Amino acid sequence: MEMVGKWTFNKAAVVLLLNSPEFLKPFDAAGTIHDYVVAMLCDLERPLMSVQNAASWGYFNSRSKSWNTEILRESGFPLDLLPEVGDPGDIAGRMPHDWHGIPKGAEVGIALGDFQCSVYSCMTERTDAVLNISTSAQLTVPMPLGFQPPETPDSLSAVAYFPYFDGNYLAVAASLNGGNVLATFVDMLACWMAELGYDVLESRVYTQMINAALAQNATRLSICPTVFGERHMPEQLASVTSIAASELSLGHVTRALCHGIIQNLHSMLPFQHLKEAGVKRILGSGSALSRNEVLKQEVEKTFPLPVIYGKDVDAAVGAAMVMLHRR
Repeated sequence: MEMVGKWTFNKAAVVLLLNSPEFLKPFDAAGTIHDYVVAMLCDLERPLMSVQNAASWGYFNSRSKSWNTEILRESGFPLDLLPEVGDPGDIAGRMPHDWHGIPKGAEVGIALGDFQCSVYSCMTERTDAVLNISTSAQLTVPMPLGFQPPETPDSLSAVAYFPYFDGNYLAVAASLNGGNVLATFVDMLACWMAELGYDVLESRVYTQMINAALAQNATRLSICPTVFGERHMPEQLASVTSIAASELSLGHVTRALCHGIIQNLHSMLPFQHLKEAGVKRILGSGSALSRNEVLKQEVEKTFPLPVIYGKDVDAAVGAAMVMLHRR
């Protein structure tokens, strides 16, 4: 939790405030930590928050760009704490003096969403989808112009709609199961080896299992990889089915695991939806995807579109690009 001067920040703090009204007394404004940074840079009396960050807080209608004041009022939340909301790319203010090489009068943009800026840094066409597999996994698709999300989000839906730029939205299937599943599998194998009296480097385990899977083009073994659950189904755990004595090799299991990770994403945001959205290619990024040829093969089998690998995803670069493109 961040508390600076007369400001309070962080969604968790908001929940605390609802249950501890006395905690509010020293504060007269609320915002994210990056809203605070922008306000300090511009010497603002009150924070200015982007639609992107407001939507991430909840109790916010991105269609009308307004807080759900009735709900908050009924719960006793002090509405005067809520920040004013602006569009992504808006100018929040100007530097009141020189600071670390930034000249006085330099424009400062409103703070943007980290995820949206990451996508902006690599998505060059509206017909691009972005697949990122690092610790977790996300498949992101731009929605058609004019799309508006449902008034009430469906908590059971595997797809969430994020405000993007210029009134557009991103459809996002954000899985909790990506490279962390493979890391868990590697750790399990290394632990088993240690229990059997053999010490082996996890990096060697990873290399050997990928090589074994590359030699095994297909398997009937089926693995649901959701060892960490999913946001829309937190109770769902991992499972293995269609086990045959002839398909228990390291290659079969690793191939099935990589297939399962991609199939899980596909179940959340199917290829048909990408086609309907006009997607023509997929931009692949993330450390788990970049160093795993088996995952790449499974992506190309499941999503029969051109896949471009090695796209850099960088939120800081995306934020800079947003402001440059608005000049």
